[in-house]
Amino acid sequence: MARIKVIQPEEAEGRLSEIYNEILDKRKKLADVHTIQSLRPESIVKHMELYMEIMFTRSSLTRAEREMMAVIVSKNNDCVYCQTRHGEALNHYWKNDQRVEDLKNDYNKLDLSSRELALCEFAKGLTKNPGLHEDNDFTLKLKSEGIDDAGVLDAVLVIAYFNFVNRIVLSLGVHVEEDQGKGYDY
Repeated sequence: MARIKVIQPEEAEGRLSEIYNEILDKRKKLADVHTIQSLRPESIVKHMELYMEIMFTRSSLTRAEREMMAVIVSKNNDCVYCQTRHGEALNHYWKNDQRVEDLKNDYNKLDLSSRELALCEFAKGLTKNPGLHEDNDFTLKLKSEGIDDAGVLDAVLVIAYFNFVNRIVLSLGVHVEEDQGKGYDY
């Protein structure tokens, strides 16, 4: 249950109603991670723009790699909501529910490529120990895996974004919507 007031779609007026309708038109669903921001409607728009830029624009990182990092960040922050939603998104690419669950439990036991393993380690490290990154260049491992500078930036953006969203979800009481079915179009 949300810890702040949430304006539901049927109660929305004006700009908030427009924003909700735009999301419903484009995504067919309105997630609780959107409605939790209903008291600041434009934050929903900016949030969605940032999400689309980080997760869907052209990158040397695949969509699956970005979703995999989202799951790793969310696991390390104990954010069940984002683990669930982005585990579903990752499974769209992996097509293996058990593999996604194993990623959450211990990615070292999976048969990941060295590139995937480097991305998981980077995501975990930057989430758990961000201060260590100031004086240590952990990007070298990513570069040794053939990830270019733009890809390194994209990895950092994914990790930073999910740390941001995990904190919204965890602090404001957002839970997985049980009545909305699985995921979105990926």
